Amino acid sequence: MEKMILKTNKRLECINITSRVVQLCQGKIEDGIILLYIPHTTAGIFIYENTDPDVVTDFENTLSKIVKSEVSYLHSEGNSDAHIKSSIIGSSVSIIVENGRIQLGRWQGIFFAEFDGPRTREVWCKFIPSI
Repeated sequence: MEKMILKTNKRLECINITSRVVQLCQGKIEDGIILLYIPHTTAGIFIYENTDPDVVTDFENTLSKIVKSEVSYLHSEGNSDAHIKSSIIGSSVSIIVENGRIQLGRWQGIFFAEFDGPRTREVWCKFIPSI
């Protein structure tokens, strides 16, 4: 397993990590799957449109409307909304690797989602070769 370290700058922030994942895969796996896992309860990872930055802004704004931070949650540490957003988005993605390259659709990118930043975060990466 390898670890990717990310430093986030805002409380809510989506970071395109596609190029870092591509670099991480180079020379590590020819064919198989890369599993990307977030070991945090207030962050997530997802595949999304990566061409227009407005799409990511729309995503952040919509998620914040769906899960509001100002609600009186029973969990009183001030980051309850971040836990809920993390659960909705998810903590892992699996991506096919073929001929040494990750296989994403034309407009797809891999995004790390910070919901309780700024923080230093990890993305755990596991390469699973084809048999």
